[in-house]
Amino acid sequence: MKATVNSHKRGFLSCIIIFVLAGLLLGRLAYLQLVKGDEYSAKAESQQLGDKEIKASRGTIYDTNMNVLAQSASVWRVYLNPSKINSFKEEKREEVRDIIANGLSVILDMDEAKIRSYTEKNYSYQLVKGEIEKDTRDAIYAFIDQYENRKENPIDLSEIVCIDPDVKRYYPYSNLASTVIGFTGSDGDGLEGIEYYYNDVLKGVSGRTLTAIKGNGALMPNQFETIYEAQEGTSIVLTIDIYIQHILEDVLSQALEDTRAQSVYGVAMDVDTGAVLGMVSLPDYDLNEPFRLSDEQLLHAYEEASAAPEEESEDADAAYLRSKSYFQGIQWSNDTIVNTYEPGSVFKIITAAAAIEEGVADVNTTHYCSGSIDYATRRINCWKAGGHGSEVFADLLKNSCNPFAVTLADKLGTEKFYDYFEAFGFTEKTGIDSSGDLTPTENILYMSRDRFSKSDLASYSFGQTFQVSPLQMITAVSAVANGGKLMTPYLVSKELDSEGNTIRETTPVVRRQVISESTAKIICDCMEQVVSTGTGKNAYVAGYHIAGKTGTSEKLVVNNKNENTEAYIASFCGFAPAYDPEVAVIIIVDEPAGEHGGGAVAAPLAGEVLEQILTYMGVDHSYTTEEMKLLVETAPHFTGKSIQEARSLVNGKNLSVKVVGDGDTVIGQYPDAGRELPSDGMIVLYTETDYKSETVSVPDFTGLTVSEANRLAINSGLNIKISGSSLNSGTVFAYKQSVAAGTSVNMGEIITVSFKTTVGVAD
Repeated sequence: MKATVNSHKRGFLSCIIIFVLAGLLLGRLAYLQLVKGDEYSAKAESQQLGDKEIKASRGTIYDTNMNVLAQSASVWRVYLNPSKINSFKEEKREEVRDIIANGLSVILDMDEAKIRSYTEKNYSYQLVKGEIEKDTRDAIYAFIDQYENRKENPIDLSEIVCIDPDVKRYYPYSNLASTVIGFTGSDGDGLEGIEYYYNDVLKGVSGRTLTAIKGNGALMPNQFETIYEAQEGTSIVLTIDIYIQHILEDVLSQALEDTRAQSVYGVAMDVDTGAVLGMVSLPDYDLNEPFRLSDEQLLHAYEEASAAPEEESEDADAAYLRSKSYFQGIQWSNDTIVNTYEPGSVFKIITAAAAIEEGVADVNTTHYCSGSIDYATRRINCWKAGGHGSEVFADLLKNSCNPFAVTLADKLGTEKFYDYFEAFGFTEKTGIDSSGDLTPTENILYMSRDRFSKSDLASYSFGQTFQVSPLQMITAVSAVANGGKLMTPYLVSKELDSEGNTIRETTPVVRRQVISESTAKIICDCMEQVVSTGTGKNAYVAGYHIAGKTGTSEKLVVNNKNENTEAYIASFCGFAPAYDPEVAVIIIVDEPAGEHGGGAVAAPLAGEVLEQILTYMGVDHSYTTEEMKLLVETAPHFTGKSIQEARSLVNGKNLSVKVVGDGDTVIGQYPDAGRELPSDGMIVLYTETDYKSETVSVPDFTGLTVSEANRLAINSGLNIKISGSSLNSGTVFAYKQSVAAGTSVNMGEIITVSFKTTVGVAD
């Protein structure tokens, strides 16, 4: 009886255990199916499907003339299907792995051990290297053929070593507009500039190739493959004009070298629309090698910083300032947008415009400058010791008079002055469609309205104690040029689909009317006088009326000995033609060595840039009577004519001829027929059939006056084209020539010599 009871107990316990285990199994099954079902289903699917990305071709970036600035081109990526190695017999597998690792390491210039490790994985897809060029692709195909076609022991590597199409970003012009365009990273997304800002527009949509995978990890035949095609990105057309960009970069690159400045930057803008025609920030970089420090000065600074011994107390910020990333950031920076500076006397344009608009001054307003003014418990000096004496309104800008600016600002008062400070856009972002658009910060870059004092009013009136970006400044000055409208600057004019059809076009945006047309015309006239007879005379261009304003501001610089040193920013902002403006420019030279005034350093650069831009744009010249005497002449066609006929052809022209040889007939000439020569230019005529062009050495014109340079050119058998400031002034001296001294050139060659003055250009 007792045995029977025990048997029943054991049976009952067994049933309980079975029910508990069944319950646990059912619970686990329910958990796996209901809770984790989607996750495990996805894992199973991932093991059953091979998934390869098909990169989308990124949209092209064009300049305004449809020149390609950035373009995606076909390249290839190499990958392995190491699971296929398992199809070989065991003793063969190691040989195959060695062959692949050795061969690809040589072709791809990669570590052999790394590639060997890839071959040991049991994957169907292992990327080895992307963005390979056609010659590398062909070398891999040849490598595969070499083993497949060898007579003894052939090996088929075609399903193990595989190549797929890929895309790579190319920048045909390397450094051109690099800080504007920006670049892409290894994943194809934009990292800087336009590439970053318009990334979602440019990048397109990647496609995919889905392939079924066998249980052993091998890919199944093509009938089990599904392809989702990539969608090409949208292309964009910039407002940047490649020719204007070249002009800016050429002039400013030379300036960076000549002035030994820390940096140089400039912008050219359509005054009516706000479209940016050219934008330069130097030093810059090669878009095709963005992570390389391409500027020698920047590279040297990095090498010095990284070589300096690390201090025990050094914090993370100090360490970053020694890193390569910090210096890369400097070269990628578009200083025209993200950098700030004290505008100096250029800001007097805004003070003058506000005074006229509010009626506290007119063209007949006078002022007596004694050399200083006592205001708000401090004395403010004029740059000219002893002052300018009696002045009329135009002299505020023409003489760049600080006390005059303070006087007008006082008449406006702090509230009204601040109204115009805001209206011209100095407290807000410019709205430009690019990365880094500066957000002005109250009480850091400028004083907030509630804290704006009379002392601030005085210093702001002539552009000191606050910071603006170059783009803010040129946008504000363009508002004066276009009749008072503050525009939103922009860099992209339209977007195009893959067929080249326009799908979006930028409409210029007027942010607000800041001054009236009548006020704008008065300020334009005053700014033209700045260039014709004032501190901006070095921006003078014969045949064009240039309007502008110079500026010089001091900046605080701490040297490596932790000592404060003097450093300056020289600037010029203006537009042309003065009475029907089309294009504005701003030029900024940050920490020039030697001369540091805006009138002496930045104005000549602005003159060079404007002369070339206006000529390129086909803007008609408007010469004065004095300038007419200096107009160029066109070389007549002399070849085949007698010497007597040749001499008669130059009668009535400001040209002369020099005959080389004893013949009676002109066999050749230099300069050639149709070439433009400066007034009083010389043409060399050759009269013997076996003539050889005579050469001369270019002299050094630096430091000479116009008359001295002319005389030296004639004595050297050369022609000179005179460029630059106030050509008939005795205080003007040559500072640059188009062909270096000592260069051997053909007799009669035309050398452009640029002149500027250091008298009356302080600001």
